Amino acid sequence: MATFNLNINGKSQSVDVDPNTPILWVLRDQLDLVGTKYGCGIAQCGSCTVIMDGNAVRSCSIPVSAAEGTKITTIEGLSENGDHPVQKAWMEHDVPQCGYCQAGQIMSAVALLESNPNPSDTDIDNAMNGNICRCGTYVRIKKAIKTAAKS
Repeated sequence: MATFNLNINGKSQSVDVDPNTPILWVLRDQLDLVGTKYGCGIAQCGSCTVIMDGNAVRSCSIPVSAAEGTKITTIEGLSENGDHPVQKAWMEHDVPQCGYCQAGQIMSAVALLESNPNPSDTDIDNAMNGNICRCGTYVRIKKAIKTAAKS
């Protein structure tokens, strides 16, 4: 066990965990930030996506020891009221169905728009590649990202 000081959603958090513990489990089990979902555990589905230092990353595959000194944003850190432009666009386009992948999808979209406020279809496809939606809402996701880019 070791103590790690993390910056999560703009707040300093201290956790005592094994250095190899994935960030996903620190968020969910230690800090009760359960919006980040466990999907596959091998960084292939995107359900566990968070933003680390401006980049969309799979929290299931990054050990907490690699997170110290970074800024992490989870779905809970986007907005207290669910009114982040991407969240609003998601609702406008009725993107969620089962909803399980949506936090990861939203976090990938936010990271994209923070780095590229006017993405092309190819940019969106590349940024969202690897975020799997079992319900197949990919067309609505792309429309929502375009709407959020305009706001």
